[in-house]
Amino acid sequence: MTGGKTGLTYADAGVDIDAGNDLIERIKPAAARTRRAGTVDGLGGFGALFDLRAAGFDDPVLVSATDGVGTKLRIAIDTGLCDTIGIDLVAMCVNDLVCQGAEPLFFLDYFATGKLDLDRASAVINGIAAGCAASGAALIGGETAEMPGMYASDDFDLAGFAVGAMERGRALPRDVGAGDVLLGLASDGVHSNGYSLVRRVVGMSGLSWDQPAPFAPEMSLGQALLTPTRLYVRPLLAALRVGGVHALAHITGGGLTENLPRVLPEGLGALIDLDSWTLPPVFAWLAGAADIAPDEMLKTFNTGIGMVVVVDAARADALSDLLTGAGETVHWIGEITETQGVAYRGSLM
Repeated sequence: MTGGKTGLTYADAGVDIDAGNDLIERIKPAAARTRRAGTVDGLGGFGALFDLRAAGFDDPVLVSATDGVGTKLRIAIDTGLCDTIGIDLVAMCVNDLVCQGAEPLFFLDYFATGKLDLDRASAVINGIAAGCAASGAALIGGETAEMPGMYASDDFDLAGFAVGAMERGRALPRDVGAGDVLLGLASDGVHSNGYSLVRRVVGMSGLSWDQPAPFAPEMSLGQALLTPTRLYVRPLLAALRVGGVHALAHITGGGLTENLPRVLPEGLGALIDLDSWTLPPVFAWLAGAADIAPDEMLKTFNTGIGMVVVVDAARADALSDLLTGAGETVHWIGEITETQGVAYRGSLM
């Protein structure tokens, strides 16, 4: 159809389809680096295929997880430091999958923005690909949505979707009993929960994101608080293969207080020794700067323990050695008890 007038275009309305196509081409190499056994096709189709038999499963049960990164995203947007927020997105999903006993297989992302900035979007999705590669999950698809009027031009939002699998009958938790040992795996910082409180504390402190972090002066405050969530998948899969792991608890929103009970059978509890690890400097600063009580810290943040591994007492030494050898910092933080609920002894600070 032709005419003398130039009509309104989608680009005039604020949506640049060509930029979206350019983004796909930019991220294809990163996605290709995440290919694993079972991957069938690359990016670009209407749907993504995955072959469970080719991935090595005989009688698989699928496990799924979805999550975001909360208001940590606000710091990434405000600082322009977007290279690692994608790792957080992957970690929040795949760390949950492995808690069910599942091996992460593939990942899809949702990136929504007011105006597509190719460099920023590429940085975010390259971070997602890095997280996928580190956890053995293939980045097989996603959605990039440019939505003027829904988001400010400089804003964006993220969501992630992960699917894993395990052989039937291998689901966690199982066989948790009194006397089981709690091995705490160290976190790499705040991870991706509690950032509404973190940002409130930063506001009260009067510090800006580009000033040195009081708890890590070699970095800016923004850089330090954007330290990505630790990926625990590969070491934990290795521990599951050797046996003796009864449960796994990813310590996210709700801290130890709320997350550990999720894997405990009715009638059992846990006793945690707060003196068994040293509170990392970032949490000591947050608590001191805003006079946050220990109980509030324990139910808001991970306080230095990002994953709890509930293990048979007879296998605790061997599993601790295995996890240490795989690069984890392991703390013996307590045990399962016959008293319901989570109890603490010692002092957090």
